[in-house]
Amino acid sequence: MKSIEVKGSLREAVGKTTSKTLRKEEQVPCVMYGQGNNVHFYIAEKAFKSLINTPNVYIVNIDVDGTSYQTILRDVQFHPVTDRVMHADFYQIVNDAPVWVKLPVILEGSSVGVLRGGKLVQKRRYLKVKGLPGDLPEDVKIDISKLDIGKTVKVADISIDKLELLDPASDVIVLVKTARGVKASDLAAAEEAEEAAE
Repeated sequence: MKSIEVKGSLREAVGKTTSKTLRKEEQVPCVMYGQGNNVHFYIAEKAFKSLINTPNVYIVNIDVDGTSYQTILRDVQFHPVTDRVMHADFYQIVNDAPVWVKLPVILEGSSVGVLRGGKLVQKRRYLKVKGLPGDLPEDVKIDISKLDIGKTVKVADISIDKLELLDPASDVIVLVKTARGVKASDLAAAEEAEEAAE
């Protein structure tokens, strides 16, 4: 998994007044938990652009006044009107303890069902997985080249070395639906043509 470096500073006080002052200075109040006592700190608002304006998931290495922490961004709160980042939660990780993350799903190949007139529908764009930090990939790649009309790929169909998938096994990740205007007779004719060509 990719990593990104961020600098932060400890918060001398915690509360609404302090948080409001930090936001006026374009700083984001943050809290880090997961290993012992929580750490309250703040990060420059502009630092979040590379963290949230991307489908990628990063291990975030945070330097807080000279002390380094390896973390994963857990939650971000946005202003309801301006969409500015108001607060962020980070989870501190260690190399020998498993952690869960949501990884982006990347579809690879051209679906045979789509080539025959079907419509590709991606139900899940992220999958929740659990594993050691060093075993976490950047994404989950799924080959859809053999996915035909009416067929699905479910969580149960996916296996990732050294990782545990946490989403329900029956959940559909991607499927190919029959597109409007494509008749069953047309599909049957296409199948017969394919068989004759083999």
